[in-house]
Formats: sequence, C-alpha cells, structure tokens
Amino acid sequence: MRNKYFIAFSSLILPYSVYSQDKGLNVVFIMADDLGLNDTGYTGSDFYETPHIDKLSKEGMVFTNAYSSAANSAPSRACFMSGMYTPRHGIFTVSPPDRGDRTKRKLIPIPNIEDLRRDIPTMGELFKRNGYRCGHVGKWHLGDEEDGTGPLSRGFDVNVAGGRAGTPYSYYYPYCNGKGMCHIGLEKGRQGEYLTDRLTDEAVNFIKESAQGEKPFFLYLAHHAVHTPITAPKDIVDKYEKKVKGKYHTNSVYAAMIETLDNSVGKICGIIDSLGISDNTIIVFNSDNGGSEPITDNYTVRGGKGMPYEGGNRVPLIIKWPQVTKAGSISDCPVNNVDFFSTFQMYLEGKVGTELDGVDIYPLLSNEKSYIERDLFWHFPAYLESYTDNGKGFRARPYTSIRSGKWKLIYYYENKNVELFDLVKDPMEEHDLSCENKETVSALQKKIFDWIKEVNAPVPAEL
Repeated sequence: MRNKYFIAFSSLILPYSVYSQDKGLNVVFIMADDLGLNDTGYTGSDFYETPHIDKLSKEGMVFTNAYSSAANSAPSRACFMSGMYTPRHGIFTVSPPDRGDRTKRKLIPIPNIEDLRRDIPTMGELFKRNGYRCGHVGKWHLGDEEDGTGPLSRGFDVNVAGGRAGTPYSYYYPYCNGKGMCHIGLEKGRQGEYLTDRLTDEAVNFIKESAQGEKPFFLYLAHHAVHTPITAPKDIVDKYEKKVKGKYHTNSVYAAMIETLDNSVGKICGIIDSLGISDNTIIVFNSDNGGSEPITDNYTVRGGKGMPYEGGNRVPLIIKWPQVTKAGSISDCPVNNVDFFSTFQMYLEGKVGTELDGVDIYPLLSNEKSYIERDLFWHFPAYLESYTDNGKGFRARPYTSIRSGKWKLIYYYENKNVELFDLVKDPMEEHDLSCENKETVSALQKKIFDWIKEVNAPVPAEL
C-alpha cells in the first residue's frame, strides 16, 4: 500500500516545476520539546503569549491534524530524523522500556535501542549529499559524538550542544549538571545566560555564516524548551505572575519558557528577513510530542506526553515554503513527522525511498490536494510510568494504534482489548465506540496486524 502511493506520486513532475530551476532552497527546521497542541496563541492558549509563532502561522500553512510518530522524545526524533516508524529503528521509548511498578506489568517489554543505528540514513545525510551545509543546534537525543552516533557523524557539518542527553544538563551557563556533564560547544558564555537564548544565538550565527557561502543550508534548531526542569528568567516569570491566569493555562514559569521559545522563533525569522533570504528559505515549526501534563493542559484533546491518546502526539505544525504555501492557509489532513524526510527527498532527488514510512506532503503545501489517503500507525511495546501516584500507575502500557480517516483504534497487548474513537465527532476521545462498531474494529485490527507483519514490529511477550 505504501509503495503504490510512492509510485503514484513519483510521477507528479508538474508540481516541482515551480522551483525545479532552483533546488537550493535553504531549510530551517525549528523543533520545540514537549510543546503541547494548545500551548501557542494561534492554537488557542488562554494564558501563554506567542506573537512570533502566531505571525509565522499567518505567513505559512497551519496543519490542524499534525502528529508526532511517538508520544515521547527519543522515538519521535528518531522517526523524524530517519523517516521511519519505530519498529524499523528500534527506538520505542526513552530508555528503559520497563518503567513503572514491575508488579503491575503483565508483559515483558521489548528491549529498547538508545542510539539511531549508523546503517539508517538521516535527514542530515540527505541534505549533505545534495550539497547543503548542515547545522545542528540543541537537543539530539540519538547518540553521542564520541560513539560515532552524534550529529557530526550523521551528515551535519556543525554541532552545538547535541549529544545523548534528553534533558538539559542545566538551563543556565555553564550548562553543566554538577557531575561533570556539560553540553558541548557552549563552553564560553556569561553567568546567568539562558539556554534557549544561547541556542538561538548559535543558530543565528550559523545562518549568518551559511548565507555568505555558495552552498544552501539546512539548520535543525532543536530546542530543549519547554522540557523539564521548568525554569525561566525571573523578569519574564514576573510578567506572567502579574497577569490574570487562564481557565486552562496558569503556570507562570512555563509561560515564561514558552515566551523565550517564541522569542527564538522571532529572532530566527528576523535574521532570515534581514539577510534578504526569506524568499529562498523554507521555515518549519514543530514539536516532538504533546504537552506534558500536569505542567500544561492539552484541553482540546485527551491526555498528554507519553500517552496513546491525542494529547500525547498531536502537535503544532507550521510550514512556510516560499512560492508554494499560501499565507494563512490551513490543512486539516493528518500528517506525521515521518513525512518530512519523504517530502525533502522528493524535493531534492525527485523520489521517495521505498524504505521510508512517510509520504510527500508537497501536494498539500501547494494546494494541489486537500487530503492524502493513508493510515498512520504508532507502536509502543513498552511501559511508561504515570506522573501521579509516585509512578505506580502507567501513562502507557504496550499498544499499537492506528488513525484511519476519522477513526482511531488503540489495541492493547496486555488484555487484547481495544478502544475506538471517532476523532471528528469526539476529538477528546471521551466515547469508546468499540462495542457498537464491531465491523470497524475488525477492519482496523486487521490493518494493524497486517502492518505489524509488514514492518516486522516486535510485540511484547507474556511474563
């Protein structure tokens, strides 16, 4: 089914004639960490302020059904960087896979890989082989330089702060955790300097340097914000302490973290404009997974980071592609972060690899299509502890889920039970329709089992 789609779209030459004379558009990809679906102004926050992100949303295309391919960081970033779902690279969770109360686990979770394997091509390598200068700034979470699995070994010419760490060692200079572990490339700085601001400055420097060269550039600015620990500059926190709290969003420190992230977006867009390269630069803004509850409230969807529900993997997504996306346009078509590799490979090389799980979403960006028919899958053969009750419960037990049109089915491995939701009528996933829609359940279960066989997805065994 996936290969049929690739064959059909690889023959669409006409859309690419728009920019076929210039294959050298710069690409700036800004990835937020744990930013929830409703954590921006344009997605409806009643407390947080994001004027720069909101401005970008008016200049590009907004996706209202954008998904991460996993509900937590490492697997989502591995999927993004490789264009492959979790069973293909084996990064299913943030290690270990057997988290939470072991006395309440009924299955043996699948062993988890921490680093993205060297035999799996990365997006950095894709751009590199097509003549780009590639820069990584911020959170990598897929390996270390000393092990040959860091950004410099995976296609990037520049790496600032990228290593195996999923949580920042510190949000303040000298960016160390007190145990001798520090983010690389940030050795020089000033006391009180804030990580989000510093990463932004490093990204701006990369853009300035690259704009002076003959090569186009690809910048992956992967912020740690707004991941824990929740901390932010005092002057910004004070601003929100004085502000009337929202009905759903009330955390002043988290709001300040979001503002620093928003300021980063403003500075990146600003330097692109000031250098006169805005007509030659694609800008993408995205989050690696859903918002972390109870720090924030993903109030238009159910659950949060780590959970199998929409709050775990529904995320903000804005794409501004010069001469392609219409300012202020909106797409309701479900898309996934594995689609970026496919889309950029089609743009750069005129093809999409058969080993990839994403699709080319250019037809959506250019308004040639309003919808792409395909199913989305999530595979989590592990356990993840709850944020409450001292971690004795679980945010997630082993499951595989599918979104097919309006339907979402979650299949749980422990008891072989399912949940079925109509996401059009019930975006909050409050009404399980599995009992009254047996035919739909059967059809979607078959799709899941066929997909598991196709990608050779490992499933947890009984104790």
